[in-house]
Amino acid sequence: MNQLIQGRVYCLLDTSFILTCIRNKIDFFEELKLEGTEIIIPEKVIKEIEEIKNSKKSEAKPEADLALKFIKAKKPKIIQLKGKTTDNAIINYAKQNPGVIIATLDREIKKKTKNHKLLIRSKKKLEII
Repeated sequence: MNQLIQGRVYCLLDTSFILTCIRNKIDFFEELKLEGTEIIIPEKVIKEIEEIKNSKKSEAKPEADLALKFIKAKKPKIIQLKGKTTDNAIINYAKQNPGVIIATLDREIKKKTKNHKLLIRSKKKLEII
């Protein structure tokens, strides 16, 4: 099911996916590693998480703080994407890299990309569709 890029399977994570995994105590790094999948996170996603962490009103501050610590500790591949918004950048990247799995909960990204998706099922399991 997983498509290979240069001999490796890549999964691009977006902000909503990362924060939801943290909230539901899903160790996505470990699960994807066991599947032989390499994680890539756009720098724009990290900046969004930092903004949430530094926001005075966000309810997701604890998840954002933990997500940043997790990312720093696990050292995934960080990539630069071009686009006006993070979502547009992810959509453009997905179209240019059809073998990359997209980990998102965002309806617009799901709808506009034909790549395989990594979803959260029953708040505990990861599933590629």
